[in-house]
Amino acid sequence: MAEEAIRLEAVQLRFGAVTMDFDIGFTAGRITGIVGPSGSGKSTLLNLIAGFEMPDSGAIRILGTDMTALGPSARPVSVIFQDNNLFAHLDVATNVGLGIDPALRLDAAGRAAVSEALAKVGLAGFERRRPPTLSGGERQRVALARALVRRRPILLLDEPFAALDPVRRAEMGDLIVGLKRETGVTVLLVTHQPDDVARLCDAAVEIEAGRVRAVRSLR
Repeated sequence: MAEEAIRLEAVQLRFGAVTMDFDIGFTAGRITGIVGPSGSGKSTLLNLIAGFEMPDSGAIRILGTDMTALGPSARPVSVIFQDNNLFAHLDVATNVGLGIDPALRLDAAGRAAVSEALAKVGLAGFERRRPPTLSGGERQRVALARALVRRRPILLLDEPFAALDPVRRAEMGDLIVGLKRETGVTVLLVTHQPDDVARLCDAAVEIEAGRVRAVRSLR
């Protein structure tokens, strides 16, 4: 049986009269698409795994360890959001370097890791550029480079391609697939695009009304 990287055990989270209820595992080293209508709980599922939301009951295990009570910084998880969370006043290299050390105390190895990550996502030479001068696709590549330097085994993507045109979306998708093949990272991808699921994902999980409605293996 394939090893699970993530397991939510009877996890419940209440928002007023609404209760979200997740009991599901995610196989290590796969890209799993998280699909469902708006407001169904897809982003909440990622926030629970990342530690941005704490469940009212149940357990969240990551790589076999109970991390239910731990905050985001203590979990082996990187997250890329649709808005990419870059600091406009900082250059590209500094934005990426924050993934290594929020205080930006980078030694020579850290600076080399930043340059290597930027080269890997096709942004070699962009170190001194600032996010407002970049295209949407380039900003998402910077966010991916920051995730690369963190070297976390879990990567959560919350509609990271939504603002991109089809060509840029395909390029970002190819980078994610290449990253999975190279590093074995486990990826959860929230998307409203069926084409992304069919082209990129090894499995798909359908969320509806705060519950898992279906799980499909695609490869």
